[in-house]
Amino acid sequence: MSAIERNQSTDAARQIAETLHLLQAHVALQRRIVHAGHRLFQPGDTFARLHVLNSGLFKVTNGSNDGREQVVAVKFKGDWLGFDAIALGRHSCEAVALDTGELWSFRYDDLLDAGARQPKLISLLHAAMSRELGRDRDTMLAMATLPADARVADFLRYWTDMLAERGLRNDCITLHLTRAEIGNYLGMTLESVSRAFSRLARESVIRFPEKGRRDIEILGNGALRKFINHHTASVAMAH
Repeated sequence: MSAIERNQSTDAARQIAETLHLLQAHVALQRRIVHAGHRLFQPGDTFARLHVLNSGLFKVTNGSNDGREQVVAVKFKGDWLGFDAIALGRHSCEAVALDTGELWSFRYDDLLDAGARQPKLISLLHAAMSRELGRDRDTMLAMATLPADARVADFLRYWTDMLAERGLRNDCITLHLTRAEIGNYLGMTLESVSRAFSRLARESVIRFPEKGRRDIEILGNGALRKFINHHTASVAMAH
């Protein structure tokens, strides 16, 4: 990780900690435990509340007219849920818990009132929105420019970076998305995702401790970035 990336990670960790502290101090919170499969909201639901993850993981999906589901985001501790509904007053996507976690919910109007008394809250709200836009941009860029194997490695790098920002172990991670969902998120087929994982394992970038292959061990500091750079350069030279 470069010095710039370390500074960005430190800033993100500080913002997450400060956000959770200020919300707890100034906003009436509803705190609840959620379990895998819990649906927080779905398309068409009326908007009244925003949510912040204190622990756990969520996926956000959009649906198509023919019934297909598109994974558009994965949410980690400190991430906000519900921004999609602020403009129109109704949710346009679905948020589903991927594992057991704690969710903090609060009325949007209460947040604005608290922000009038504590302006830092509004600054942190805007910072969270900005981070979300940046992540969406980075995902679209990866889908448009990276070869398939590097795209999967970049997804794993993103996952480990999110854990590191939150002070969590990131040398062995548990993926709570299926291979099909990862492919859906990255614009790849299930077969392409499986081949990419196999290549990452053959090149000693990752290891699967268990047969189920939900747990992934990351082998070596910077291994994912080196793999991404190498395979992106190889494709560029081939063209």
